[in-house]
Amino acid sequence: MKFRFFLSLCLFWQISLHAQVVNYTNGNHAWNPDSLGNHRVVLQFAGTGKIAHAKIDWRRRDKHPEAKGIIIQDANGKNVDVYGTDKLSRESVDVYFEPNGVGKYYVYYLAYKNEGRSNYPKGVYLKPKAADQNWLNQAKRTAVNTSVSEIQSIDAFNSFYPMEVIATAKETAAIKAKYVADAFVVFPEDRMFPVKMQDDLPYRWIRKGAASTFTGTASKGENYSFQLGVFALKDLNKVTVSFGDLRTTTGKIISSKFINCLNTKGTSYDNKPLVKEVNVAAGKVQSMWITVDIPKTTSAGVYTGNFVVKANGKSKVIAAKITVGDEVLVDAGVGTPDKQTRLTWLNSTLAQSNTVVAPYTPLTVDGNVISLLGRKFEINPDGFPKQIQTFFNAEMTAYTDKPNNILAEPIHFHFFNTPKTQEKFVATNFQMTSKEAGIVKWTVTNTSENLKMDLEGALEFDGYVHYVVKVTALKDVEFSNVDFHIPFDKGATKYLMGLGEKGGIRPDTVKWKWDVANKNQDAVWIGNVNAGLYYNLRDEHYVRPLNTNFYLQKPLLLPKSWGNEDKGGIQINVKGSSMLADNFTGARNMKKGDVLYYNFNLLITPFHLLNTDFQWDNRFYHKYGDLDAIKATGASVVNIHHATPINPWINYPFIEWKKMKGYIDDAHSKGLKVKIYNTVRELSNRAYELPALRSLGTEVYSPGKGGGFSWLQEHLDSNYIAAWFVPEIKDAAVINSGMNRWHNYYVEGMNWLVNNVGIDGVYLDDVAFDRVTMKRIKRVLTQNNHPGIIDLHSANQYNKSDGFNNSAILYLEHFPYLNRLWFGEYFDYQKNMPDFFLTEVSGIPFGLMGEMLQDDGNPWRGMIYGMTSRLGWSEKSDPRPLWKAWDNFGIKGSEMIGYWSENCPVKTDNPKVLATVYKKHGKTMVALASWNEGDTNVNLAIDWAKLGLDAAKVKITAPAIEKFQKAGSYTDGKSVPVEKGKGLILIVE
Repeated sequence: MKFRFFLSLCLFWQISLHAQVVNYTNGNHAWNPDSLGNHRVVLQFAGTGKIAHAKIDWRRRDKHPEAKGIIIQDANGKNVDVYGTDKLSRESVDVYFEPNGVGKYYVYYLAYKNEGRSNYPKGVYLKPKAADQNWLNQAKRTAVNTSVSEIQSIDAFNSFYPMEVIATAKETAAIKAKYVADAFVVFPEDRMFPVKMQDDLPYRWIRKGAASTFTGTASKGENYSFQLGVFALKDLNKVTVSFGDLRTTTGKIISSKFINCLNTKGTSYDNKPLVKEVNVAAGKVQSMWITVDIPKTTSAGVYTGNFVVKANGKSKVIAAKITVGDEVLVDAGVGTPDKQTRLTWLNSTLAQSNTVVAPYTPLTVDGNVISLLGRKFEINPDGFPKQIQTFFNAEMTAYTDKPNNILAEPIHFHFFNTPKTQEKFVATNFQMTSKEAGIVKWTVTNTSENLKMDLEGALEFDGYVHYVVKVTALKDVEFSNVDFHIPFDKGATKYLMGLGEKGGIRPDTVKWKWDVANKNQDAVWIGNVNAGLYYNLRDEHYVRPLNTNFYLQKPLLLPKSWGNEDKGGIQINVKGSSMLADNFTGARNMKKGDVLYYNFNLLITPFHLLNTDFQWDNRFYHKYGDLDAIKATGASVVNIHHATPINPWINYPFIEWKKMKGYIDDAHSKGLKVKIYNTVRELSNRAYELPALRSLGTEVYSPGKGGGFSWLQEHLDSNYIAAWFVPEIKDAAVINSGMNRWHNYYVEGMNWLVNNVGIDGVYLDDVAFDRVTMKRIKRVLTQNNHPGIIDLHSANQYNKSDGFNNSAILYLEHFPYLNRLWFGEYFDYQKNMPDFFLTEVSGIPFGLMGEMLQDDGNPWRGMIYGMTSRLGWSEKSDPRPLWKAWDNFGIKGSEMIGYWSENCPVKTDNPKVLATVYKKHGKTMVALASWNEGDTNVNLAIDWAKLGLDAAKVKITAPAIEKFQKAGSYTDGKSVPVEKGKGLILIVE
C-alpha cells in the first residue's frame, strides 16, 4: 500500500513536470485596458458545432475570480453576448459561448473601470454575468473544441509570467507530500526572477523543483544578488541565513564580509546596525535576498560556498556556485538596476559623516559656550541651555555684534511632589564628550532624593539641538505635576506658529493638549524674524508619522512621558518679564526603577542670512519643455516634474536616465541648470526593486487596505496604501512607511544622478524623511562644487487628513538645507494677514526666500517678501514682467530691507499698507502691498539719510509693468494710490 502511494506520487510529479505550458505573450497595447482590463486569453475556434468550448488553465493569482466577470469578443472586437462558465477557479475555467464563425476569440478576464479621483483611482472589476442556465446545461454537453493559443497581457509590465503564474492545489500538495517531514522547502532563484507572491508557489518552481544548489554568473566589481525562496510547511520563527567565505579550488576567496541577507541584517537610515526577525506562516512564501558585493580585485573563477537556511531547529544547505568572469564593472553594475544591482544601496552609509555643509561654519567651543553660524549656545551646569543668542540684524541681511537673547533664564524642569514642594537636583559629572566641527556632545547626571536624571545633549552645526533626558525613579514617588519650562525673553517672541496656531502674531495665551489620534502636533516655533526657537517633545519610542493625506493611517505615538495618558499639554503666556512655555504632564507616579524619557529637540533660528542674490539669479521654470524656448523666457533653472518624457515614473528617475542626461547636457550647454522631482514619500510601481522591497514586510512600504489602480490590485494583492496615479502613463505609486532603509537607497540614487546624469539639484514635493536624510542628500548634491539646489513644495497640511499641522513646522528641520520654499498648494494668499505670509510662507525668519503657488499667488503682496509665482506651472503664472522690472532696476546686489524691520527707511501712514525697500547706491526700489479693506491713498515717510539720497534731487516713479501696474509719477511721495488687495512698485532715484 505504501509503495502504491509513493508510486502514484512519483507519477504525478513526472506528469506535472511535463505539463503543457500556456504561451504567455505581450499584447502590445492592442486593446483598451480601461474597459477590457489588462489580460486576455486568445482562443482559436475551428468551426465545429454552434457552441464553442474552451478549457483555460489560466492559473490566476487573484483570490476570488468567481467574483469577477469576463468579456468575450471576436477578432473584430464585437462582443459575444451568449456565453457561460463552469468549474471556474483560480486554476482553470471551462468557457462556453456561441461563436459567429471560425477564427480568433478573446476572453478578457480582469476587466475593470476606474472610479474615484483621476489621480487616486479605484479599480472596480466587472461583476459576473448570469448565464441562461438552460442554455449552459445544454452547452456543457459540448466537448472541448476550442484551443487556447496564448494568454496576453496589455504589455510586458502587466504580465503575470513567469513568477505570478500559480501552482495548482495538486501541485502544491505534491510538494508538501514530498517534504512532509520538513518544516520548509527552499527554492533558490535567480535575481532576474524576483519572487512576487507570498500566498502561492509560482508554477516555474513546480517545473524546476526545489533544489539544494544555486548557480550564477557575475562580473568583477559587481553588486550581485540572488534569492532563497522559503516555502513554509509549518509556522516558521526566526528564519536566518548563515554563510561563510566563497572559495575557488585554488584558494581564492570572496570574503563573507561582502555578503549579506537583506531580510535579516543591514544598516538603518541613520547608520545604526539593523537586525530583523523574519517569521513565515505555514503555506506562505518568503524570499530571502542575498547580496554579494564582489570586489573589483577578485580573480576570475568559480566560487563556491554554502548558504544555510535555518528555522524551527531545522536547516537546509544550499550549495552556491558563482562564476566570476574577467569583465570588471566600474560602476558595480548599478547602471543596470533591472539586475537588482542596487539592492546593496539599502545598507549604504554614504554621506553619514557629520561634515559641515556650506554656508555653515565649524562649531567652536569656549568653556560651556558653543558658537555656530550667527548664533551662540551656552550650557548650564545641569546640561540644559542657559542662554541662546543670535547675531542677525533685523533685516536678515547681515550679522551684528549685539546679541539677540532668546531666553530670559535657563531652560529647566520642575518635578513637583506637591504644588509647593519639588525635587531638588544636584548636577554632577558634566563633561563634553565630543568636540567635532559638525557636532558637540555633552553629558551630565542630575540627582535628587527620588530621581536620577541622565542627560545627553548634542548641538549640530546648523543649530539643531537634541536632548535625551532619561529619568529613573530611585524610590516610589508621586508627582502632582512635571513641568518643563522654556522661559523666553519676551522681546524675542513676536510671532508663534504650531500647536494648532497658524503662523502670525503670538496670541496672549496658547493652551494645547495632546491629541495624536487626530493631530500631527508636537512642536511649536516662537520668535522674531532674526531670533527664534523651535522645540518638539518626544520620547524614546518616537516614530515619524505619515503626512500629506495619510496622517490618520499612521499617526504620532503619544509619548509616555510628556503625554501621560493625555493629561499632558502646553500653556504659553506672558509671565512677569518673560514669556513662559510651560510644558506640563499632569499628576503621575513612578515605582522604584521606572524609567521615563523626556526627550526634546530644539532648532535655533534663523539658520543663516538671506541670500537675496540667489533669489534674483535663479529663476525657476517649472515645466519640461524646449530648452531654447525656456531660455528665451529669462528663466535659469528648469524643474523637471515626474510624468514627463525624461522623468516619467514618480520618485524613480532611473529608467529613462539616458534621455534625462541628454536633456541636461543640452541645458548646460545653454547656460541653464536642471533639477528633477525626486523624493521618497511614495514610490512608483515601476521600481525594479519592488518585489525585493515587498519581501522586507512593511519596512519600506506602509501597511494598508490595498485597492487603487488595477495593476496594484493584480500584482500586490493587499497590505499597501495606494498613492498618486498618473492616468496618461499609468504610473501607480505606493506609500512608503516612513523612516527606513529606502532612504539609504535614495541617497545613493542622488549621488548616482549627480555623477552620471548631471542633475543640478532636486525639487521636493512634501517629503517623508527627516533631517538625517536631508543632510545626506545635501552633501551628495553639492559634492565637487555641484550647485545642489533644493527647493521644497508643500501643500497646506492644516486639514483633517494631514493632522492640522503647519507646513513650516512639519519641515522646519529641513530648512537649513533648502535654497527655496514653494508654499504652497491650498494656501490662501488673499485673505491671510502679512504675519502669516512672513512666518508660514516666505521663509524669511529662517534665512530662506520663497515663491507662491495657489492661484498663482498675489504678485503685489509677494513682492514685499521678494516672492513671485513660478513660471511654467500654469498658463496664468507669469513672473516675467516682474523679472524684467527687477533687471531694469538692477535688483542684484541690492540690500533688501523688509517692512518688518524698524530700520526700513520707507513707511506708509497706513498700517495696512506695508513697504519693503530694495536699496542700491543712488537708487531704491520700494514695494508696496495693501491689506486695506478698500482702495486707498498713502503718504510715504522716507528716511532720506538711510537711503543715502537727497530729497531735493530725487524723483519717485512707478514704472509700467505688464499685468502689474501702469506708469505713474509721485514727486513728493504723497497721496500714492494703492488698490485693494494689490500694491505698487516705485523707483526712487
